[in-house]
Amino acid sequence: MDLFGSDATTLSTDPASIRVATVALERSIDKPGGGLSYAVPDDLADLGVGDRVTVPLGRGNTKADGVVTRMATADGLDFDPAKLKPVTRRHGSPAGMAPELVKLCEWVASYYCCPLGMVLGAAQPSAVKKQTGVTRTTWVAAADDAPTHDDQPKPTKLQRAVLDAARAHAGDPDRPRDPADPLDGWLTLPDLAARAGAKTTGPIKRLVEAGLLRAQAVDTLAGDVLHDADPDANPLPALPPPVLTDAQAAAVDHLIDHLDAFGTHLLHGVTGSGKTEVYLRVIERLLDDDPDATAVVLVPEIALTPQTSRRFQQRLGRFGVALMHSGMNATARHAHWQRLATGRARIAVGPRSAVFAPCRRSAEDQPAGRLGILIVDEEHDASYKSDQLPRYHARDVAIRRAQLAGCPVVLGSATPSMESLARALDFSADPATGPITADLIRDAAPTRPASAGAPATRHHYLPLHHRVPGAEFPTVEVLDLAEERRQRKGVHLLSLRMEDLLASTHAQGGQSILLLNRRGFANYISCPDHNCGWLMGCDHCDALMTFHLDARLPSQGSSHGGGVVQCHHCTAEKQLPHNCPDCSKLVTTFGMGTQRIELELQRKFPRLRLDRMDADTMNSAEDYRATLDRFVNGETDVLLGTQMIAKGLDVPNVRFVGIVSADTALSLPDFRAVERTYQLIAQVAGRAGRAQHRGRVLLQTFNPDDPAIRDAARHDYAAFAARELETRRRSQLPPFHRMTRVVTRHLKRETARAAATETFNALRAADADLKLGARFRPPAPCPLSRVADHFRFQVEVLTPTAAAMQKLLTALRNRGLLISDHHTNVDVDPLSLL
Repeated sequence: MDLFGSDATTLSTDPASIRVATVALERSIDKPGGGLSYAVPDDLADLGVGDRVTVPLGRGNTKADGVVTRMATADGLDFDPAKLKPVTRRHGSPAGMAPELVKLCEWVASYYCCPLGMVLGAAQPSAVKKQTGVTRTTWVAAADDAPTHDDQPKPTKLQRAVLDAARAHAGDPDRPRDPADPLDGWLTLPDLAARAGAKTTGPIKRLVEAGLLRAQAVDTLAGDVLHDADPDANPLPALPPPVLTDAQAAAVDHLIDHLDAFGTHLLHGVTGSGKTEVYLRVIERLLDDDPDATAVVLVPEIALTPQTSRRFQQRLGRFGVALMHSGMNATARHAHWQRLATGRARIAVGPRSAVFAPCRRSAEDQPAGRLGILIVDEEHDASYKSDQLPRYHARDVAIRRAQLAGCPVVLGSATPSMESLARALDFSADPATGPITADLIRDAAPTRPASAGAPATRHHYLPLHHRVPGAEFPTVEVLDLAEERRQRKGVHLLSLRMEDLLASTHAQGGQSILLLNRRGFANYISCPDHNCGWLMGCDHCDALMTFHLDARLPSQGSSHGGGVVQCHHCTAEKQLPHNCPDCSKLVTTFGMGTQRIELELQRKFPRLRLDRMDADTMNSAEDYRATLDRFVNGETDVLLGTQMIAKGLDVPNVRFVGIVSADTALSLPDFRAVERTYQLIAQVAGRAGRAQHRGRVLLQTFNPDDPAIRDAARHDYAAFAARELETRRRSQLPPFHRMTRVVTRHLKRETARAAATETFNALRAADADLKLGARFRPPAPCPLSRVADHFRFQVEVLTPTAAAMQKLLTALRNRGLLISDHHTNVDVDPLSLL
């Protein structure tokens, strides 16, 4: 596209010289080979892999956007290249993707069974593709070598005034000059028109077309608008680095020694052991030594992004820190992406989508940047797995990206996932190798450098067994809620012991965290008559509704006030009913959520300054930042919330952590339920006692003898992991086998069932042909069998290796029998089986 908007579509007249671009359209077209072929016009001779383009699609030549994934010549084509439709236009270079990111997206599309165009579309923020916040300004100046043709029309009086104004400005001796500015002496279109007395810019554009004026379009991106968006504009005070422990120093030295090669390094550090300090030291060394390197740091929750980015800005702000998360407004997201793409920021911090963060693009005066290290903090967290197309796991995509870039990837966690632990410690699926014991995990030594002549290992284990000096593990008490309710009359969600610890912590000047991984007020709405038994379920899902208080609504007779009932699966809402629809008795609400805990705290502790942090209260990045700032600055006494407060928060004055219910995930029909329960308890317990005051943790449960809860109370990850890994090895479950879950969904139950049966039969037939040794679980209703009026059936596939799984899925995909779309969800390495 030229300066004033015309498209370039001039094709070569020689078919043999036509260049062909393969374009992956940002649509759900699952095309073998990754895209459609288009001819490259002569005007776009420099088109390359990663460029975003617009192309005609279909008989109506509908304009469609996509990304170039291949470039080739017309030689060897089995069709006439002259019949190819041409690429319509190329988008501005800032919207392009580096070829290495295109290659990564191709792997994601292949591994997770998703159309390539959808992966490419998800890999780049829409704000970048739409150029949100960009203003295009046209600058003009008198031409140095204006054409002089006899047949050229003479300028009009107004055009001569324009030329005189342009030359007068350039030659003005009193004008401030900047020799380094390429636009020194130029004027914008409106400014030049005003100086010449022209009412429009038409005369200027005609002079540009005649070659008497030069013109240049400059795109300007609006500045960042977040509080901590730009460390250059909002510098934070530098903090002196702490003294490293021996284990931290060993981990730092190990990672520095491996900066020039790919490897997966599991940094298994207990809560408060200083994993972030290890990240900071290694990144600082990398960026100091290599001016072309970029570091990417992934964090699991949007709530952690501001706090983590500030720590990096305080220590490494001189390198530039860019944020990448959906809580930012579109202009800010674009601005931060540009800072990375132009090299003004060399550290990217964000949740899972930041795994696609760009490195500095090449320019005439500088080489291309490179990815130097990729860090996945809290690598066990389930939020790294996308639940929408493309259903990728950012941890595994990070490993693949690091492999393509030839750099290390660091996986940090106090409670590593079973997959990462088994890989790092090289546990085998073969029981003949011996049992996996707690001592085997507890005594695992850090990975040592390979001896001379030995093959280099790709998986490394770096343990940090102890907290940093001055911080001790909190004491953990387990309280039996069943016994509490037998001894205490009335309805109390907080035990007497928890109330005492909250009061004493506040009296001593400390802060508290309360965790309940369930939002809303009450998760059961029912008839009080046991002979009736009515429970309020969702009209569109096989799930119960949750009551949410809303002071703006009438009470409808409820003693707690007005509100709505909401489905947490399809988001359907309605008002709380007054009477049971079956027997007309007044309905009752019971169960608990964070809203109900908040009311009980306000009633029993009116002087406590309380903030609630859940999906109902956190509506923007500013909400997260403001809430965390109040807590960090001591303006809040108690932070109540769901799992978003369970990890990563480092507030020295937190002396008490209360887990209101440790049982919310234990009963779920999912083999990972036990692992999630342990991780949630251990992570939130780790928020206490991170400074000079030893912390206390109270864990309320109806299952005090559950092994996972006992292990979490003893801070015994090794015992938990050994038992869990042995159970999964005997059951041939991940991490020892690979799993894929195919869910078919339809408004008609039998149609969904038939589709699942057809998929099951096709998978079995392909496995028989390929002899991969896969195991199948026949079609069955999903545990959550209906969502948003769609009935759901599932087929589960287990194979001994990832390669076998890919062969099986690829075979069906190539035959068009396995397509990820509105009716079929193909979830490779699923984290949820609901």
